[in-house]
Amino acid sequence: MEEGHSPIHVNNVRNRLREIVGASTNWRDHVQAMNERKALHTLLAKNQADLPPRKMRDSYIEVILPLGSQPEIREKYLNVHNSVRFGRILEDLDSLGVLICYTHTKHEAGQMSPLSIVTALVDKIGLWKQDIRPDCDIKFIGNVSWVGRTSMEVKMHMLQFHDGAYHPVLDATFVMVARPAFVNPLILESPEEEKIFKEGEANKTRRVDSSRASLLKMAPTAEERNIVHDIFLNTLDPRTVSFRSRLLPPTAVWMEDAKLKGLEICHPQERNIFNRIFGGFLMRKAYELGWACAYSYGNSRPYVVAVDDIMFQKPVEIGSLLLLSAQVCYTEKNNAQVRVHSEVYDPATRVHHTTNVFHFTFMLENEIPSIVPRTYGESMLYLDGKRHFDSAMKENIAP
Repeated sequence: MEEGHSPIHVNNVRNRLREIVGASTNWRDHVQAMNERKALHTLLAKNQADLPPRKMRDSYIEVILPLGSQPEIREKYLNVHNSVRFGRILEDLDSLGVLICYTHTKHEAGQMSPLSIVTALVDKIGLWKQDIRPDCDIKFIGNVSWVGRTSMEVKMHMLQFHDGAYHPVLDATFVMVARPAFVNPLILESPEEEKIFKEGEANKTRRVDSSRASLLKMAPTAEERNIVHDIFLNTLDPRTVSFRSRLLPPTAVWMEDAKLKGLEICHPQERNIFNRIFGGFLMRKAYELGWACAYSYGNSRPYVVAVDDIMFQKPVEIGSLLLLSAQVCYTEKNNAQVRVHSEVYDPATRVHHTTNVFHFTFMLENEIPSIVPRTYGESMLYLDGKRHFDSAMKENIAP
């Protein structure tokens, strides 16, 4: 699938997206640009059968991040540990995923797309390397791997060049949704593509099953109830016969003491092509707060192992006050599961709306204290964190 494709420079990805949707680079012109897009609604298909089928290779894109060959762009991606900022990688993946979907649904040459394609879900990101070198070129590749009626799954891979070849760094699966219309069906050309498409179907089924089994809807399993009760018994004060008297075990931390919070004012600089806050920016800010939370909790450097199940529930408008809250919710040896809750706050109405919940799995350099829930709500956070951690460990098997 790689033959015959010219790589795109990473700095040109968002420029291409602006061209495809006719977005203005000038904030003052955004209202006019969005009004002009309304006329494109006449180009929307009435049903999916009216759209020409596409092949997986039709949406295949390569993007180069030349950290080695163009050192001048390196500083934007550099962190204090002389490695690559993973939050910047999340931004690049988000932009690439949207461009891949616009390539799959492209209209006639020179014609603006009537579709509004946005990130609905980061299904999973698994990393195969702890450190990403800041002085070697990076290549992103990806294509549409599954389509529904209005949604598309995108598989992306990141590789880094060293020792004369590109080596895998991470694999990512995103789900994008097209509003307000259908997307082109997919033609499968080989048994390998049929397998990839079936994986997309299985991912959709898994997400539905996971949503039904959510601890916000269903009681914990019998095994999970035993875990919570064992934690409760291990924290009872043996000197009293009381359900209320609790003692923290040695080398443990109460969950309520493992939080970190932040606030962002959402300026126009961070807008996407539809003049809302760029999803990649939200992911970067959530990741960096989650990383800092894990760092302050474990007192040693965290390395991200996996990202999963980031649902974009509500768009964030420019001018919003974005409140972020990171919580260590599960630990195992030197691993920490961190949940970051994102909400917007309207000072005029004093109303809060959840926009995202992020899940990050970190491995730390040293063994860390055990996290201990004290309340029933914290126990549910603990079990939810364990589910995400177990899923990440199951998926994160090196290729």
